[in-house]
Amino acid sequence: MFSQTSACPLPVSSALHQMRTPGDFLDCYRVTSDMAPRAAAEIITDFPGWAQLLVKLRGIVTAPFGLKQSGPEDVDSVGFFPVISDTPTELIAGFDDKHLNFRVSVVQTDGHVHLATWVSPHNIGGRLYLTAILPFHILIARDALVRVQNNPASGPTLSAT
Repeated sequence: MFSQTSACPLPVSSALHQMRTPGDFLDCYRVTSDMAPRAAAEIITDFPGWAQLLVKLRGIVTAPFGLKQSGPEDVDSVGFFPVISDTPTELIAGFDDKHLNFRVSVVQTDGHVHLATWVSPHNIGGRLYLTAILPFHILIARDALVRVQNNPASGPTLSAT
């Protein structure tokens, strides 16, 4: 299923490069698609049932620690992530919390949709949280890109390179 996705460097054009500092987490995956970043982000954040269950579980586990369960409701958002930046080639969404800052970037370039995640942990709690969710994050991110590529609006379906 995930053979359609491939790990890749963050595109040079991404604004996430300006946020990154030593010690931050950054990953990036891509699929072949001509879909615009906003449309791809809407698909990416429309979690399937199994991922929604994981998000609910995360909420139950983290609520006693006072972590945010979502971003503010009165702003532009994709899923429950507030949009930070929206250009024709990249959409960045996410929010800051007491344990870490989180951004997701959806970039359209050269016939590919890239999904990158940047996390800047503030403390040991942020690093432990990141370590705990990382396997689930990878599954959700790669599944999201497969859903983007398999969407009829995605354009021609080719193997990821």
